[in-house]
Amino acid sequence: MLLRSNDISDLSRIFRLNLINSISGIKPVNLIGTTSKKGRENLAIFSSVVHLGSNPAQLGFVMRPQGEHLSDTFQNINDTGLYTINHVTESFVKKAHYTSAKLPDETSEFERMQIEKTFIDGFAAPFVKQSPVKIGMKHLENISLPNGCFLVIGEVVLLEVEDSSIDDKGQLDLSTHNGVGVSGLNRYYQLQLIEEWPYVRESEIPNFDE
Repeated sequence: MLLRSNDISDLSRIFRLNLINSISGIKPVNLIGTTSKKGRENLAIFSSVVHLGSNPAQLGFVMRPQGEHLSDTFQNINDTGLYTINHVTESFVKKAHYTSAKLPDETSEFERMQIEKTFIDGFAAPFVKQSPVKIGMKHLENISLPNGCFLVIGEVVLLEVEDSSIDDKGQLDLSTHNGVGVSGLNRYYQLQLIEEWPYVRESEIPNFDE
């Protein structure tokens, strides 16, 4: 299949949505936890969390275009300045997927999907208790993107990681806790470590002709 821009525009809406959401490959799966000013807890799945820098430690994620009524996640982050990012594993990926449903404001996804929450070190936003990687975030800014979306940027202010998944160099092995990835909007994949190579210097590049 060869598609040019006009061909892509002519695709049916659902086919185009599924295709374009899939072509970026496997993406991370995270649950973002927030609390409203009224104390209502919210949990939503995101596949757009990206590393922005390690010093200071910053992560970003993409919010869809917002109407007059902001999504609970976006509203809560803007109001409170705090949120959590929680890795998803095979053990609760189905529950995590269904947090994408639009629920009434008074309904907590933690309760509706029976996902256990926890609080760490006085941090005001809720974490997913079962998640092996829990990240507490402080909101820094929102950047408007050309398509109407927002890049939400935050600083890592708290981190809890299972000892068994981190090596002596600080690297996480996501396969040790059965982490998952997603392609498109609803196809989930197992993650498995294939190989590890050193940091690349030109003098150490192998001879690929051999």
